[in-house]
Amino acid sequence: MAQVEATTERVVAAQPDDVFDALADYSGTRPKLLTEHFSEYEVREGGDGEGSLVHWKLQATSKRVRDCLLEVSEPTDGELVEKDRNSSMVTTWRVTPAGEGRSRVVVSSVWNGAGGIGGFFEKTFAPKGLGRIYDGVLEKLATEVEK
Repeated sequence: MAQVEATTERVVAAQPDDVFDALADYSGTRPKLLTEHFSEYEVREGGDGEGSLVHWKLQATSKRVRDCLLEVSEPTDGELVEKDRNSSMVTTWRVTPAGEGRSRVVVSSVWNGAGGIGGFFEKTFAPKGLGRIYDGVLEKLATEVEK
């Protein structure tokens, strides 16, 4: 069982605090950022960063749907960590300054992949697929915060 990682990043024309606040706003802004790959979105506890518990289904492919129940923490400034109670997946969002009035947003997901041939295909193709999904989320984030 190998660890699988998918990382995507984007620079947006907005202050880091504003970008982070948008990502951490699970009850308001975050649902607007989700692409068609996400369904059954629900805030079960909290709704603003640390201590939130959020549910969604992520349809990674036509046959692969992940039922996610995410515990949110903020271990350091500018960092949101979403740990899935239903799997080994951990997604980390990092927002850092990228020049005057700009922010770099990096989203990285890691999980324990399958073994054998299935694991080979997962490690080969899943990061690209998840990267495309998060590209869409980051695009919507940029649209939201660059207003």
